[in-house]
Amino acid sequence: MPIASEPVPDYAAWRKGVAGVLAKARRVDVAELPEEPEKLLEEQTYDGLTIAPLYTRGDERPELPLPGEYPFVRGRDATRDVRRGWYVSTFIGAADGAAANREILATLENGISALWLGAGERGVPVAELPAALSGLLFELAPLTLAAGDAVSAAAQQVFAQLDGYQVADRTEIRVALGAAPLTSRFAGTADVELAEAIALAGQAVQRPETVRAITVDGTVFHDAGASDAQELGAAVAAGLAYLRALTEDRQDIADAFEQLEFRFAATDDQFATIAKFRAARQLWARVAHVCGAPAFGDAPQHAVTSAAMMTQRDPWVNMLRTTLAAFGAGVGGADTVTVLPFDSALPPGELGVSKSFANRMARNTQLLLLEESHLGHVQDPGAGSWYVEDLTAALAAKAWEFMQELEAAGGYPAALDTGLLAERIAATRSARDADVAHRKTAVTGVNEFPNLAEQPLSEAARQPGQVVRYGAAFETLRNRSDAYLAAKGARPRALLVPLGTVAEHNVRVTFIANLLASGGIESINPGPLEVAGIGTAATESGAAIAVLCGSDKRYAEQAGPAVEQLRAAGIGTVLLAGAEKAVADLSDAQRPDGYLAARIDAVAALSDLLEKVGA
Repeated sequence: MPIASEPVPDYAAWRKGVAGVLAKARRVDVAELPEEPEKLLEEQTYDGLTIAPLYTRGDERPELPLPGEYPFVRGRDATRDVRRGWYVSTFIGAADGAAANREILATLENGISALWLGAGERGVPVAELPAALSGLLFELAPLTLAAGDAVSAAAQQVFAQLDGYQVADRTEIRVALGAAPLTSRFAGTADVELAEAIALAGQAVQRPETVRAITVDGTVFHDAGASDAQELGAAVAAGLAYLRALTEDRQDIADAFEQLEFRFAATDDQFATIAKFRAARQLWARVAHVCGAPAFGDAPQHAVTSAAMMTQRDPWVNMLRTTLAAFGAGVGGADTVTVLPFDSALPPGELGVSKSFANRMARNTQLLLLEESHLGHVQDPGAGSWYVEDLTAALAAKAWEFMQELEAAGGYPAALDTGLLAERIAATRSARDADVAHRKTAVTGVNEFPNLAEQPLSEAARQPGQVVRYGAAFETLRNRSDAYLAAKGARPRALLVPLGTVAEHNVRVTFIANLLASGGIESINPGPLEVAGIGTAATESGAAIAVLCGSDKRYAEQAGPAVEQLRAAGIGTVLLAGAEKAVADLSDAQRPDGYLAARIDAVAALSDLLEKVGA
C-alpha cells in the first residue's frame, strides 16, 4: 500500500535518514538518489519475492483465524500442550533391533518426545522391529517409519505390536508409516509403488489408532536446490496426486486427507522458515476447501533442518545453523521437529567426536528452545508481524502459482516424467550457486572466514552425495588443496604484496587472505613492502602467485614497478586486489595478469589459480 494513502508516523524522517546514509556510502548527492531511496535496500528471494527494509502499518493484513481454525495458518491444534510445545524428534538408524531399542529408550529418557525410525535398508531389519519397539509407550511418543520399499512389511510388524498393546484411547497412538513413492521417485531412492502405498493407506484407515500411511516429503526438492515456493508447490502437487489416487481407490475424501502428512526443510533463514510452515498450512487448507473437505486440511508437518545448508568445512558452525532452523520451524508451527547432527554432512567419526555427542547437541538444541526459552508456550508468536504476515501471504501465492504450473503440465507425475519439475529446480539451484560463487551469499566457514588450519578431510568425506549443499563448490576447491597438501607436504601458496601504509592496504590484504583461503590457498604476508624489496620477498616466499594489495592511489604510483619486480623474481601469476580501472594507464608489460574484486566468480578464479600450481 503506498505510503501516501496510508500515512505512517515518522516514515518521512526515516526515509530522509536512509537517503543520507546511502548518499554517504555511495559518495553521491542525496538529490541523485531515487524518490524512494529505501527501495535500494530491498532484497529479492529466489522466488522473486521482495523483502523490504522496513514494514509498517501500510503493510498490515487482516487478522487470521485462531489456531485450529481454517485455514490453519496459525496452527493446526488449538489445544496443543504448552508444556510440550512441538514434538522433539530424532532419527534412529541402528542396524539391529536390540541396539535400536537401547537408543530409543535412552533418547526418550533424555528429552526426545517423537521417534523417526529407519527400517529395512535404512536401519533396523524389518523382522527385528518388535525388539526395537519393545517398551515403547506408543500413546506418548509418536512413531514415524523410514522404511523405503520395505514399508509394507514394516507396517505389518508395527500393527502386530499395536494389536497386543493396551491403552484407554487408541486414537492417542499416532503412527506415520512414511510411504513416499512420488517424492522418492524424484530423489531416486527406493520406495514402494504408488499402488502399494494406496493399499497401505486403505489398511491404515481401518486401524483404531491414528495412522497416516503417506508422507509428502518436500525435503527432496529442497535438497535438490529448490526455492521455498518450489518446495511447497511441488509438495502440494504431489499431495494432489496422492488424493486423486486415494479417491480413485474409492476412499472417502476425508479419509484420503487423513492419510497424508508433510515433511519440509527448515533453514537458517529464520523468517523465511517461519513463513514457509505457515504458508504450507494455508496451501493445503485451500486444497481441502476446493475438495469440499475444509475441516480436514490440517495435515501434520514434520520439520527437518536443512541438509543443503550444512557444511563439511568448519562444521561446528552447523550448530548455529540448526538452532536458527529449529527456532524458525517451531515458531512457524511445525508439529514435529528433527534437528540433524552438526556433523551429518560428514562420514561417522570424521571429526573424532562420538555419535552420542553429536546427537545430544542436536537434541539439546530443541530442549533449550523449549525448556529455557519457552517457545512452545505461545502458539504462532509471529502472528501480527507485518513482515511475517506479508511474507507468508506472498510465499503462499507464489507456491500456489508453481503448483498450478505443474498441474497445467498434467500434474505432478507428468511434470516428473517430462523433466519440468527438475528443470525448474535446477534453474534455482544455478542461481543460488552463482550467488555463492560470487560470494553474494555468505556460507560461514566456507566462502567466508574459512579456517585453513582444519584437519584435511578423508577420502570418504570428499565423495559427492545426493544433497546439493550450498557450499559444495568451495569445498571441492578445499578438497583439491587437501590432496595437494598430502602430495607436496604444504598447501598451495600465494604471496601478498602490501603496498603503502597499513591503513592503505589492510582492508584489501584481509579481503584477499580470506578469499584465497576459501579456495585452500595459503597467504604469505611479509608485511608492508617497498618496491625495491618486492623481488627479495618473492624469491624467499617460493610462491608462484602474488597479489598486490593497496589503495588505488598507491597502485597508480607503484603497481607497474611492482609487477616488473615480481615477474623478474620468477612469479608466474601476478594479480591485483581491486578493479582493472585502477591500473588502466599502465602499459601491457606493467599490467597484472588478473584482478580480484569483491563480486568476481570466486570459484572460477580460485579453481584457475589451483590449476596453475598443479592442484
